[in-house]
Amino acid sequence: MALFRSGLLVLTTPLASLAPRLAPILTSAAQLVNHTLYVHLQPGLSLEGPAQPQSSPVQATFEVLDFITHLYAGANMHTNLDIRILLTNIRTKSTFLPPPASSVQNLAHPPEVVLTDFQTLDRSQYNPVKQQLERYATSCYSCCPQLSSVLLYPDDEHGEPPVEPPDNPLPSTIKPSYPVARSPKQPVRGYRRGALGGTFDRLHNAHKVLLSVACVLAQEQLVVGVADKDLLKSKLLPELLQPYAERVEHLSEFLVDIKPSLTFDIIPLLDPYGPAGSDPSLEFLVVSEETYRGGMAVNRFRLENGLEELALYQIQLLKDLNHKENEEDKVSSSSFRQRMLGNLLRPPHKRPELPPGLYVIGLTGISGSGKSSVSQRLKGLGAFIIDSDQLGHRAYAPGGPAYQPVLETFGTDILLKDGTINRKVLGSRVFGNKKQLKMLTDIMWPIIAKLAREEMDLAVAEGKRVCVIEAAVLLEAGWQNMVHEVWTIVIPETEAVRRIVERDGLSEAAAQSRLQSQMSGQQLVDQSHVVLSTLWEPHVTQRQVEEAWALLQKRIH
Repeated sequence: MALFRSGLLVLTTPLASLAPRLAPILTSAAQLVNHTLYVHLQPGLSLEGPAQPQSSPVQATFEVLDFITHLYAGANMHTNLDIRILLTNIRTKSTFLPPPASSVQNLAHPPEVVLTDFQTLDRSQYNPVKQQLERYATSCYSCCPQLSSVLLYPDDEHGEPPVEPPDNPLPSTIKPSYPVARSPKQPVRGYRRGALGGTFDRLHNAHKVLLSVACVLAQEQLVVGVADKDLLKSKLLPELLQPYAERVEHLSEFLVDIKPSLTFDIIPLLDPYGPAGSDPSLEFLVVSEETYRGGMAVNRFRLENGLEELALYQIQLLKDLNHKENEEDKVSSSSFRQRMLGNLLRPPHKRPELPPGLYVIGLTGISGSGKSSVSQRLKGLGAFIIDSDQLGHRAYAPGGPAYQPVLETFGTDILLKDGTINRKVLGSRVFGNKKQLKMLTDIMWPIIAKLAREEMDLAVAEGKRVCVIEAAVLLEAGWQNMVHEVWTIVIPETEAVRRIVERDGLSEAAAQSRLQSQMSGQQLVDQSHVVLSTLWEPHVTQRQVEEAWALLQKRIH
């Protein structure tokens, strides 16, 4: 069967019985759908008989919330699928608003195929159950005109419905803050307004669990704080975070898909408390195991300011079974950002003016980021290295192409007794003086670029396929115009300061001043094709560089 871009999975088996069979059901769905898979919970739905099946409300219990969590956790095995569990027909114990009138819901990605776990012995192509399934799907959601239907039998090889497992409760994943012994069948209370917050970078299944629980609890409005500005500084690899507007766009699409009856107020989160600490109309807050203490701090802050405490709902973290040694063992955006290291982020430049047969990489990064270390690792893999600092030394040397122009511009008092240019004296003269610095770079940058092109010809003569130009000022100098790809190395500024102090013997203030005179890591990444980081142990950096090199070989061949 053809692979469909988007699909709708209708689950009809009782949830406790369905849980053990979720993995094969999701595997079957993943073989048919390659993008968005919407999941519609309708336990007890019958697709047999002449009457048109009708969607019925599902009581929101802790078992339902646990099932949602387990389903998203199971979906982590299928990275090609964007799973979205639709909550339209799930009702809490105290629903303040009347149930919405029956209508067809528009989804962001209209389903092309509808699948179900409904069991029938009839496997024929014209099975009436399949026709009922299509009619049911189109009566609930706006589907593609040529909707296909598939009946899933994940545990059945001989045409017989599988024996239902015992009705065991699902493992608990939700912990309410109030001292009530929750049970699987216990109805979940509904609230008018609630909140949750997070970074929501590259919306993943752990985010979806938090958002889904909050959407089940909220009946009128959900306030979602999205971390921005100062709250992002402590994040791992902040340069690779999606822009705020992009995160909000993906978040909004997901929320409107899963529960369009809610009003969503998505706002920038600029401090740890956000609206949860000051909005008197809020009634609950959804947190994770990791942010539970922050939720407690919000409640203390509210009490100090004369506001009622929020009901806290603590959600269990999702485990990431595929994490690497330097990644967190939970599903997290920071791990996804780490997995972006070494991958191509945007299409390479076409540079027909460069020597044919030579692929040129521009390697850059802030001072202390580890450019020399990475360039030596690339050299070990077969790259020809052009060190722009060494070219600068050659240009400054007596008889070099920059020697006379620099003396004519800055005077002979910058010379040492042996006639060589004292670069420390020259540097002190131009540092902090934009006019003097521009005079120097106007001389040096074109000369170094010319020398680099001569080195490229030497690389071709040596039969090299890849050439790397290592340059801290690659982008400032405009040298990205003579490379196919820009590779940037990123590290936190605090780590860069520590390395500069240790390497060059400068004070922390001097090291920070040096960094402030350069383009920031974020500015470099915004113009880069590949990002690397030397933040971890040397063997992690080596593996990262080797993986980036292997991907590069695939691109250039």
